[in-house]
Amino acid sequence: MPQTLAPYEAPEAGRKHQISRDDLLKAALRLLGPHRSVSSLGLREIAREADIAPNSFYRHFRDIDELAVALIELSGEALRRVVVQARTHVVSGNAVVRGSVEAFMSQMRSRDGLMQVLLREGTAGSDAFKQAVDRQLDFFEEELRVELERLSRAADQPLHDPAIAAKAITRLIFAMGAHALDQPVDHDAQLADQMTQMVTMILLGSRQLRTRQG
Repeated sequence: MPQTLAPYEAPEAGRKHQISRDDLLKAALRLLGPHRSVSSLGLREIAREADIAPNSFYRHFRDIDELAVALIELSGEALRRVVVQARTHVVSGNAVVRGSVEAFMSQMRSRDGLMQVLLREGTAGSDAFKQAVDRQLDFFEEELRVELERLSRAADQPLHDPAIAAKAITRLIFAMGAHALDQPVDHDAQLADQMTQMVTMILLGSRQLRTRQG
């Protein structure tokens, strides 16, 4: 089952509580914000934010790198969950594309900060973090490939190499999402329009290639 973080509740002043894995993940997310890489966090900084002794960190994670990978995995799961939910509210065609793009943009701006971790660590993180992001993108691409094949069969519009189409769409969306992090929120609607058009062009091109090949 996909992992989720329970809603954050601030601990009472001076209260000693049993620290959990979720507490540490949420503490790291609060420190990160939209413009900070996980690699810039210190163990003591996270422990202080979580209101625990530094040694308690090791009950749940070997080091900061393991915590970062856990955050990246949570981010990938959150994105896939949101996009799947978006698809259930549309029927077919451009509505699917637009709905999925808007779901991505909404998750990117979400206050939980998970999508920001995925986008940031894919471009600015360590090699280990980038590999973790690539794994999440691979999962997303495979799910998208299955969905593209389902939709193309339903519309009787087969695609040329749905796996390549899924990869092209995924990498495009994530590259533009990483760029969008540094842009004002009021640019999001224009960016969503552009992303929708680009994804539509990829799909139309894939259909055209299939038609030419007979």
